[in-house]
Amino acid sequence: MTKNPTWISDWRPEDEAFWNATGKTIARRNLIWSIVAEHIGFSVWLIWSIVTTKLPLAGFHYTTDQLFQLVAVPGLIGALMRFPYTFAVTTFGGRNWTIFSAAILFIPTLSLAYFVSQPDTPFWLMLLIASTAGLGGGNFASSMTNISFFFPDRMKGWALGLNAAGGNIGVSSVQLLTPILMTLAVFNLFQATPVDGIFLQNAGLMWVLPIAIAVFGAVFFMNNLTTAKSSVKNQLAIVKRKHTWIMAYLYIGTFGSFIGYSAAFPLLIKTQFPTVTIAIAFLGPLVGSLSRPLGGWLADRIGGSIITFWNFIVMAGATIGVLYFVGQKDFIGFLSMFLILFVTTGIGNGSTYRMIPSIFREENLFKVRGKGDVARAAALKAAGIESGAAVGFIGAIGAVGGYLIPSGFGKSIAMTGGPQLALAIYLAFYGSCLALTWWFYLRRGPQGEGAPSLAEARV
Repeated sequence: MTKNPTWISDWRPEDEAFWNATGKTIARRNLIWSIVAEHIGFSVWLIWSIVTTKLPLAGFHYTTDQLFQLVAVPGLIGALMRFPYTFAVTTFGGRNWTIFSAAILFIPTLSLAYFVSQPDTPFWLMLLIASTAGLGGGNFASSMTNISFFFPDRMKGWALGLNAAGGNIGVSSVQLLTPILMTLAVFNLFQATPVDGIFLQNAGLMWVLPIAIAVFGAVFFMNNLTTAKSSVKNQLAIVKRKHTWIMAYLYIGTFGSFIGYSAAFPLLIKTQFPTVTIAIAFLGPLVGSLSRPLGGWLADRIGGSIITFWNFIVMAGATIGVLYFVGQKDFIGFLSMFLILFVTTGIGNGSTYRMIPSIFREENLFKVRGKGDVARAAALKAAGIESGAAVGFIGAIGAVGGYLIPSGFGKSIAMTGGPQLALAIYLAFYGSCLALTWWFYLRRGPQGEGAPSLAEARV
């Protein structure tokens, strides 16, 4: 295998001898450092979910709707960042882009640390500062695209699930650690006066060392793959495929729900149950992150579309439960239903992401049926490039939920005094996701001329 310190030119994960001899070790090493960088990216992305709950105490006079906007805007920017990040891996190399995307996280962390100690900061400027946290949201797309090239198809569900879960759990990390570390003066570089014993600037400063470690790990332990090089034009072919858009819609329902609820959960608890500590909010994204590999594992064995279908049914049921208990002002019931909802977002994340490479593989193989081994090998390579691009593209659209859900809660509370209207809309959306999953991926029968039966293929 020809290899220099950064680029690997011979990469054949589907070749079992190659995989067992050298591929497995290299792939796992890249996966580990990909998880580290992505974990920190998610943590930075969701910093404002905790910081906003403390701003009124620190002398910032923003309305409830404005606070939800500060939570929501990093979600929108993160979603937009995922589009260029998706194509960056095949343009610059996975290792190279991980170095850059980790290093750029110094911008949102240090700017947050400074401005939260300035109570006279106007809302528009604070919104701009919050938007830079969206840079952390872009990391997911490049990380998932990169890792999809390292593993054989039979292990993609597991690898992508583990990579995503390691990143997703960064949401839980930031919501668990930030309230604790904000009480310590050791990071107080800006000499700000604590409010009620809280150093708000620590929410940004606490990530400086982890970011440096992630950059170091990417520089010395990750690789670029020449086999993952592709022009943006070739990858943009996925935009013309209907399944790219269908899966993007479903992914708003799964990942969009995960990141949206994660961002909104602390502030939702604060507004609906003022006597309850927001420290408990980390439980939601924690169970959602831990259940993601389970979704990928189940999808590998049973079929992604089957798991996704039943998952949306449970999501709808849990949403009805949240609607009921928030109306009753019953926090235990509210928390229980929300935790079930978070678990289903994780399982759905894993199962939908497992469907993507399967769909592109089946479609490409269908086109070359009966044309021989050479055509089949070319089809599999094309499927790998396309599914890598699709994974990032679909992840970008799905991340829009990180804006829509917190923003929806803010508008619902401003208009009606409660989050019920927003929850009812989300429930209707899950119903549409359920219908789409059945129609395109579980319905037996003709799928159109020149199209494979994806139900029979158990994607």
